[in-house]
Amino acid sequence: MDFMKILRSFEEFIFEATSWLIFYPLTMWRIIRRPLATMDYSDREQADTEEKRYDDALSPPLVLLATIVLWNLIGIEAHIPELEAASTAMKTLTASQQNLVLFRSLMFSLIPLISAASLVHRQGKRLSRESLRAPFYAQCYLAVPCVTVISAGGIVFQRYDIPNLIGLAVMVVGGVWFLIIQTLWFRQKLSTSYLKAAAIGVWAIVRALAIFVPLIVILTFF
Repeated sequence: MDFMKILRSFEEFIFEATSWLIFYPLTMWRIIRRPLATMDYSDREQADTEEKRYDDALSPPLVLLATIVLWNLIGIEAHIPELEAASTAMKTLTASQQNLVLFRSLMFSLIPLISAASLVHRQGKRLSRESLRAPFYAQCYLAVPCVTVISAGGIVFQRYDIPNLIGLAVMVVGGVWFLIIQTLWFRQKLSTSYLKAAAIGVWAIVRALAIFVPLIVILTFF
């Protein structure tokens, strides 16, 4: 009986893993082509049962994690030089790719988290896991292209055979796109002006960086 359960679990794992080959690029295409519609789709899926949720796509945190893993592998194949670890904490992070992926996942989740919290606060709702979940998941979809442009630009900056200007251009274009969609999302959710929605989006990014930058400094030097 236990052996049959193991076989069924393995069967489910094989199906789920191979289905990513279809649903990952499909989900990426939907995010890039219609980001706001994809974020609305994520909101609707939260009302569905857990078994049927995101049945025709990958869930937002999974897409975010898969993108970080993918760009981590691309960085390895591009022969990006490893960072010189000057602190014990940084040595621990760079000791394995698993540690790096986990750390980057947490860092890239900061903007979705802060943005989701900003929306919940401005909607006058009580901040809780339940109220935070839907906007956080939607924001994870939006963070995926952000991870892509930052990772691609970072790889260009660390290679000597590609002009740094190309990496900078990729990051700037990606950053502008992210801010535009973020502005439209806040305007849609809060029924406010473009200017105020943009200010809310920028303030969320600033607060996320206020956590990210000191943490990097502490990890690097202490």
